[in-house]
Amino acid sequence: MSAMRVLLIAEAANPEWTSVPLVGWCQAKAIANSVDTHLVTQVRNREAILRAGYREPQDFTAIDSERVAAGVYRFATFLRGGSDRGWTTVTALESLSYRYFERLVWRQFEARLRAGEFDLVHRLTPLSPSMSSYIVGGLQRLGVPFVLGPLNGGLPWPRGFGARRWQEGEWLSYLRGAHRLLPSHRATRNGAAAILIGSRITWQEMPARHHAKCVYMPENGIDRARIDPAREPLHLPPLRVVFVGRLVPCKGVDMLIDAAAPLVRDGSVVVEIIGDGPLRGDLERQARELHIAAGVTFTGWVEHALLQNRLRGAHAFAFPSIRDFGGAVVLEAMASGLVPVVVDYGGPPESAAGDAGLRVPLGSREEIVAGFRTHFAELAASPQKLAQFAERARARAMLFTWDHKAACLREVYRWVLGQRDKPDFGQPFAPKESVLSAS
Repeated sequence: MSAMRVLLIAEAANPEWTSVPLVGWCQAKAIANSVDTHLVTQVRNREAILRAGYREPQDFTAIDSERVAAGVYRFATFLRGGSDRGWTTVTALESLSYRYFERLVWRQFEARLRAGEFDLVHRLTPLSPSMSSYIVGGLQRLGVPFVLGPLNGGLPWPRGFGARRWQEGEWLSYLRGAHRLLPSHRATRNGAAAILIGSRITWQEMPARHHAKCVYMPENGIDRARIDPAREPLHLPPLRVVFVGRLVPCKGVDMLIDAAAPLVRDGSVVVEIIGDGPLRGDLERQARELHIAAGVTFTGWVEHALLQNRLRGAHAFAFPSIRDFGGAVVLEAMASGLVPVVVDYGGPPESAAGDAGLRVPLGSREEIVAGFRTHFAELAASPQKLAQFAERARARAMLFTWDHKAACLREVYRWVLGQRDKPDFGQPFAPKESVLSAS
């Protein structure tokens, strides 16, 4: 174990939740196996972290910022008009409570940082590029390097899907670049010693003057123990297609159902939809009207710990989302040996890069439907092609294990501390290459 001591700030880090909190927890835990760390998180995560075996205050500190966070959450819930809408509004409002959270972090740890107890500070979450850090100036004055990221977000809404944008309550996304005008935004990037970039779009939106301090590293990862290299082959027909996610407009599940419909009717494809959301009733009605209800199963939510077993029962993973920053579930499916079929926009195609997956060009709704249908038909007709894609998908997933990423992060820390040259884990504009290859 390295002698360096790292203060990890992950406001969202929870082993029992999904999405960003699970990313924060998994990466923090893996880093702790590589270097000496202390985790700082929000109090809502305390009980789950204690159940995971961490000790307080030896291993982590829970910051109680509920005085502000609870009120902001209630106000955001009111404004967004539902629990699955208005994520841009939520992020904008949460910047207020996050500022208070970091203020409390600084109040609690300033003396220990001043005393040299930590060699550097790494903020793992929030992931949003719009979330500034308010302790970076203080760290600069103390001479403590600050590592920021991974940052991922800011993906523009694609043209032609304005109706879905409004259905999602994303009216504030028209002003998505306004945060760049804030002095705190510029100060955060100017003061960071290293910035981890989670996607090509985020790299493109980072000013060129900061590129020398940027390292490309997608935020999503998988647990090596969840990879099953010896899965029993599933026979064709039918081709078993699965989707996992929220049933909301941007996920495009209606396009998946339309794409699969004629193949379901002729018995060559069956579909399982895992997840729930406000569109479930509409999607079930769509399947009935297309006379394919017998071949389309709506399972509802499946506990994350049980999801891998569900995925192993499928051949292909369909993800027709038109706006997804990361798409962690795509990696989960690839690790299970499923062939990913995704829209070529945002984070999912970076996971399913090269010959590890099938990508449908971002076009009109009709073009996306036709693209998915073509890929389903080809896979259903070719067991050999299916097996080859599945093997390549599983192999690529191995590049994204949390332990592998933690080893890469250790090299970033060494670079920041002047112990080595800048590491290069792959170029964001060449996703077919390993983005996490050994340096």
